Amino acid sequence: MPRKPGITDEDIICLYKSGLSDKELSSIIGLTNRAIRNVINKHGIKLNGVPRKHKVNEHFFKDWTHEMAWVLGMFITDGCVHKGTQTISFSQKGETILKEIANYMDADYVLAPTGPTRTVPTLLINSKIIKNDLQNLGITSKKSLTVPFPEVPEEFLPSFIRGVIDGDGWVQKRGYVMNITTASEQFADGLLSVFQNWGLRSEITIEMTQASRKIFRVWVKGKNTWVKGKNTLPRLAEIIYNNVPEHYISKKALMLKHKI
Repeated sequence: MPRKPGITDEDIICLYKSGLSDKELSSIIGLTNRAIRNVINKHGIKLNGVPRKHKVNEHFFKDWTHEMAWVLGMFITDGCVHKGTQTISFSQKGETILKEIANYMDADYVLAPTGPTRTVPTLLINSKIIKNDLQNLGITSKKSLTVPFPEVPEEFLPSFIRGVIDGDGWVQKRGYVMNITTASEQFADGLLSVFQNWGLRSEITIEMTQASRKIFRVWVKGKNTWVKGKNTLPRLAEIIYNNVPEHYISKKALMLKHKI
């Protein structure tokens, strides 16, 4: 595929830096994409990154906000860092929360294909920057056993805990008990510390899996006489669901069953 007459290396560099797509460059210059990159490399010009196919706010996890804290809590419980790619994903039985996550992250709503081995809706987000930012928070592709409790600023702790509970919390239908299950002892200890600091009756129980791995359940339960006679779960709901939109919350009503 010959270069079009009159197109110099300088012209190619200028066109390349303009941000045109590979298809547009090839059409204007007359060379294949590989030949164009060879010219760029010959002159020591830094190659452009691969054009982003789907949009996302790549700096979402750089600064603490209530939205970021909630999504981070969701990700620690229901998210996955894919090893060997720049992809992270969120899985939820219902798509409402996935759409909320995509909205907060200004991301295109792209779901993984379903099939015999994947029946739960899974939101896919591709970003090396996001993956690195999560790694800086201690969240890696093997996070389930080792994820630490992140250093969440006090102001954003309720939103972070809400994300954890919305993502993977279990609330008893009778409204007296809530628990969060994790394979990370560090994360379990961090959750327990937060609940105790909030004056909630809480504890950790440990179970063994068939593979002889420890599973930690962090519980909030029972009546709590040192919170002015209120039940523990309504107190927790007041903390984490304060001034939060109602449209996706599924566990708040159960927590408030015995509000006094």
